Amino acid sequence: MAILKFSASAVAAQIAHARACKTFLPNWNGPVDRPALILIVGNGVHLRSNGIDGTTTRIVTTEQADPSFAFADGMNPFRDTDWMAQRRMAFRDLTGQFYTDILDDVQVLIDRGRGAIRLATDGHSIRVFVRRASDYLIGGTYEVPSGLGGTFRVILKDACDTFAIVQNCGNCEDFDAMQSYRVPLDALMELDDRRAA
Repeated sequence: MAILKFSASAVAAQIAHARACKTFLPNWNGPVDRPALILIVGNGVHLRSNGIDGTTTRIVTTEQADPSFAFADGMNPFRDTDWMAQRRMAFRDLTGQFYTDILDDVQVLIDRGRGAIRLATDGHSIRVFVRRASDYLIGGTYEVPSGLGGTFRVILKDACDTFAIVQNCGNCEDFDAMQSYRVPLDALMELDDRRAA
């Protein structure tokens, strides 16, 4: 999982552009009739409006980028010298255009005054990621997906903006004897949070 961080004002400009347009770039399933944000992983990593207006005829591609797009921190080819290494860490060799359904959720965060928008991606899905490491209680008890279809109960040992260090606790002896391990930060579930594992 990678956490991508964007300037809220840059994303707001892309949302405003999308909402001002009457025609939109099609997605892989055909025509689109509403504003959206597209995540481009290619020449940098950026969000852009799906709107088509008279100011540009350029189709979205992974090879082209425009300085006005909302670039992820550290992945701006116009500013960051190691953007390609950062993109590779987040997406490996995956490139492409991803139509998202995050516009309304992102707008809520912008309206609440957030200075940055954080997205979580595993390369196949893109989610608005609201929580920060400081939102989790070190020493608190959580559940994490086990990888076998269930969950493990864990104690949170440490956390940063992208991952958490956890120790199994309250499962069976063999699992609880495991060394501490790392999980994506957004994999931590409150004990009453029943997201699909």
